[in-house]
Amino acid sequence: MLLKELSAIASPLNDQQIGQLQQAAAELSPQQMAWISGYFWGLSQTQSADQPQPAQQLSAAAVAQPAGKLTIIHASQTGNAKGVAEALKEEASAAGIAVELFAAGDYKGKNLAKETHVIIVASTHGEGEAPDDAIELHEFLQSKKAPKLPNLKYAVIGLGDSSYEFFCQTAKDFDSYLSRLGGESILERLDCDVDYDVPAAEWRVKALEKVKETLSTGEAEVVQLPVANSQQAVSQYSKQNPYEATLLTSQKITGRRSGKDVRHIEIDLEDSGLTYQPGDALGVWYENDSVLAEALATRVGLDGNENVEVDGEVLSLKQALISKYEITAANPQLVTKYAELSGSKKLEKLVADKDKLRQYAGQTQVIDVLAEKKTKLTAEQLTGLLRRLTPRLYSIASSQEEVGEEVHLTVGVVEFESGDETRQGGASSHLSYRLEEGDNVKVFVEENNNFKLPADDNTPVIMIGPGTGIAPFRAFVQERDNREAKGKNWLFFGDRTFTEDFLYQVEWQKYLKSGVVSQIDVAFSRDQVEKVYVQHRLLEHAAQVWQWLQDGAHVYVCGDANYMAKDVHEALVTIAEQQGQKNREQAEQYLNELRKNKRYQRDVY
Repeated sequence: MLLKELSAIASPLNDQQIGQLQQAAAELSPQQMAWISGYFWGLSQTQSADQPQPAQQLSAAAVAQPAGKLTIIHASQTGNAKGVAEALKEEASAAGIAVELFAAGDYKGKNLAKETHVIIVASTHGEGEAPDDAIELHEFLQSKKAPKLPNLKYAVIGLGDSSYEFFCQTAKDFDSYLSRLGGESILERLDCDVDYDVPAAEWRVKALEKVKETLSTGEAEVVQLPVANSQQAVSQYSKQNPYEATLLTSQKITGRRSGKDVRHIEIDLEDSGLTYQPGDALGVWYENDSVLAEALATRVGLDGNENVEVDGEVLSLKQALISKYEITAANPQLVTKYAELSGSKKLEKLVADKDKLRQYAGQTQVIDVLAEKKTKLTAEQLTGLLRRLTPRLYSIASSQEEVGEEVHLTVGVVEFESGDETRQGGASSHLSYRLEEGDNVKVFVEENNNFKLPADDNTPVIMIGPGTGIAPFRAFVQERDNREAKGKNWLFFGDRTFTEDFLYQVEWQKYLKSGVVSQIDVAFSRDQVEKVYVQHRLLEHAAQVWQWLQDGAHVYVCGDANYMAKDVHEALVTIAEQQGQKNREQAEQYLNELRKNKRYQRDVY
């Protein structure tokens, strides 16, 4: 309507141009139109009316913005924090706020002294550690070199998993450091759990309101917004809009007498446009077991036919439990809430001891928490206990150079006994047992820029991946084989037994024979009286490992974070101490420098 009224006013546009503008505007939201208005105003300030600049020559868009600027910094390990930061940037631009976005590794800490408004989006890695990309900034803010920040207004949002002891520790650190340096927090820090989408979106709205309130106003300034590389293909599929792929293969690759069920999964990505690099992960949206959903409802006195509302949609409780909520793994919040609802003395004691609470929640499934004390709940009370369903991320076990429009995974089925019943993991049992070949599965690619092969194909690599941690190294070696990389490849693999648990044994023997893999050292813990693990093999080859490091080798670790990754790190510290003639502090600093330089990378879970 507004455009029609404008067309009646004397205008430099002809009728055809006004018609084209009306057609384009009909497809835009109010926020998009607001952004476009700034975009065109900026263009008008950068070129004269009688000498228009051809669109194909533009390398950046000039946008009119209020005076002042927001800087967003993301500290991301697997990409979640980056995604939240990118959404925040888009929302800031739509709100007319001048904004710049940086990865923590690309941001110079001293520049904080020049900033007026900063928002940090931070994930936490490992045992409360900063993501690899953020180590330098994290250390800088603790150092004497960090500038005083009396003019800085800031906000921090953290992403983490409350099942871990150091929940959102990196975000807490950044909040503390900026405050100590004199910065003013404009919004209370939000520590998000694994189901972070909704709370993060709500926090972003509040944060931008605070930014707009405190940004200076005045003459409009022109801010350069970098244009994305047009040569980089971007798929339309994402976590929010997954691709409905086809399951091609689900093959057990452990022996009949193995105590573990590990599957080699192949998924067809044909015509999806999805691409990935070795080191990336595949996000898998799954459905829960319908039998478990019914049992969960029954345990609290419900039949599953009750209606519940989820995101404005009315579903039966059973369907909501199958497709909308996490109903396998427990978590500390669930245990705490159910302790209050049920009055269970056992759970109340656990809640009072955070360490025991985390341990219990990590080893217990939801249905067994509810069994601690029989309690009738309403459908709303039951869903109120539960986290929203989130996709599982699996390290990709293939290189597209090798497999084309497929993606391969190595999935260990989570399975254990609880009393007389067998408990299974939600996603692993969905992929391995409930899906049949030819069925659809919703997937997306999650980039992991902190777990990548060296750019120089001549660089040697050491890969340490026991159990299903072998997955990304299968992708690494396929990639290096196809690229005819000259760099040496050394694999450390471990599991329970040689005969039942040597994953992809035939493939590794082929790569070793052909020379693609220079050396393989294995540790099968139950093949002898004393248990032997990959860290023991590292120490046995300490001098050789040290020599490879001196030759520029990159070290990669994938697998269990709680035990294996810590033990491997200790072994590497010991090697640096003994072979490098360093004390403990110097050895730790040496490994820290390797991490900063992307020469020591970990994908642990």
